[in-house]
Amino acid sequence: MAVALFAFILVHQKFLQEAGGGPEKVLPRLQVAAVRSVQVRPAASLELRAERTNGTWQLTAPLVYPAQGVSIEQLLMELGRLAPVAYITARELQGRPNTDEEYGFAAPQAFVVIEQPGYTYRLRVGAKTAPGDQVFLQVLGVEGIYVVDATFLKNLPRTADDWRNTALVELHGLALDWLAVTNGLKVLEMRRDTTNGVWRMTYPLQARANNAKVEEALQMIESVRVRQFISDDPKTDPETYGLQPPGLEVALGQGTHTVARLQFGKSPTNDTRLVYGRRFGLNAIVAVPKDLLAPWYASVNDFRDPFLITLTVPVAAVDVRGQEAFSLRQQTNGQWQVLPQGLPADAGLVKELLSGLGAMRIVEFTKDVVIAPDLPAYGLASPARQYFLRAAATNTPDGPANALLAELGFGTNQADKVFARRADESFVYAVKLSDFQRLPAAGWQMRERRIWSFSTNDVSGLLITQQGRTRQLVRNGPHSWSLASNSQGTINDLAVEETVSGLCQLTAAAWLARGEQDRVRFGLADKSHQITLELKNGQKALVTFGNEANANAPCAATTLDGELWIFELPAWLYAYVQRYLSVPPNP
Repeated sequence: MAVALFAFILVHQKFLQEAGGGPEKVLPRLQVAAVRSVQVRPAASLELRAERTNGTWQLTAPLVYPAQGVSIEQLLMELGRLAPVAYITARELQGRPNTDEEYGFAAPQAFVVIEQPGYTYRLRVGAKTAPGDQVFLQVLGVEGIYVVDATFLKNLPRTADDWRNTALVELHGLALDWLAVTNGLKVLEMRRDTTNGVWRMTYPLQARANNAKVEEALQMIESVRVRQFISDDPKTDPETYGLQPPGLEVALGQGTHTVARLQFGKSPTNDTRLVYGRRFGLNAIVAVPKDLLAPWYASVNDFRDPFLITLTVPVAAVDVRGQEAFSLRQQTNGQWQVLPQGLPADAGLVKELLSGLGAMRIVEFTKDVVIAPDLPAYGLASPARQYFLRAAATNTPDGPANALLAELGFGTNQADKVFARRADESFVYAVKLSDFQRLPAAGWQMRERRIWSFSTNDVSGLLITQQGRTRQLVRNGPHSWSLASNSQGTINDLAVEETVSGLCQLTAAAWLARGEQDRVRFGLADKSHQITLELKNGQKALVTFGNEANANAPCAATTLDGELWIFELPAWLYAYVQRYLSVPPNP
């Protein structure tokens, strides 16, 4: 250490001139964006050459291969920023016959040539100074030797692999509009609609594609990075690596141009997480991670759209044919109406219907080519239920018309699935029975769920009847209640007020039935639990509770437009009613 320190001091004192007396930059005319080629000849290694054409770097020696533009330009930027720590002038070098050996230029670490229009730099990288954080550098044509920071050395390539692009394919900025996949005996072809960017399967059948899966597969294959460059010998037998024929081939194109054709074979015996691959047109055989290629090994049906429909245009009308025929129409004010009954439709239920259809997943691609004689086997010759979705009305020569967006038919069910079909396709699908059962079959199911709405301040009292017993409560003011003279017991004022507030804004969780014929089925007997809200204006609002034994599915009923309507009650409200607004056996 003492000897090294002495040598360093000697060099500084005797041979080096402070940077302030020399040039400010080592390569003052270097312009990174204008550089056309870079050559690096590392010590005891083959010369590397990279050329830039149309903004893209390509290795041209010792082999032809796409280059890592980032690594090359990082080196150029480091060199462009180089400022001498010290500068040994030509005069100071006079009389020193062993200059090249002394400063490491007889066997340089590297020789670098940088070409740009009108100027070429040739550099020799010599030995490091004694501490090792600086290095001697010579620019041919400049008399003298620089001492510069050695940081740029880490960007100097040692082999061609240091500058080879590890990306298997780069798709950024490309508008791919077709792809073809060969996976064993399976062949798949797709094209992208240039107007909406949506992929569609064209072979082995014309079908809607799983757009999200295709885009994900493209993103994953673009993220594949080479783990190892196996061979560049054009005489290498591709069959050795499972590449003749390939186990998987992915071709990507734009218009009539094939952007990339990628082939993948078997895995190395010592690492099944990798797979051998190559890009057609290049001699290199590489090893890449297999997991990033997983989407491309999927079956043809995995690339098909997993949803029954995809709604891209707002729906303004729905026609339903099933248990009964009814329609939903959006009015000019944005509200919905149930026709022909003329009932106000619940906006939330309409939204649930449309989102339910849009999110209905296909659980089975039952049959791809279906002709009319096949339909009865699936109950689709005369579907049990049909849904017609239409866009907003537009003017036509025959008057306003709602363009048909989708026509869906549902047939018979089998186990936990229901057969379904789109009118614009020849396929038969299967969807989950539970998804189908959530769809409305009758117009009354879509009625506005808000039953009534008024303030607790409008309530003067309550009349509660249960199993022949009665109890009457009087509202004295906000959060203040008392028992009528003919009633006994205790009152929790805050709890009663909260429960009455819920009853004043009574809303059905769902409509269950309509009409007197269903009263018994839902436990609505003559002595059922009833609450009458007595209003200050003399009006009354009566609600009857059923299914007292099943608190998990509480139901209630009321009369609307002279007809009994049975609905599912919110569970919290049912629990509050049972606890705070019931008549105890012994008041």
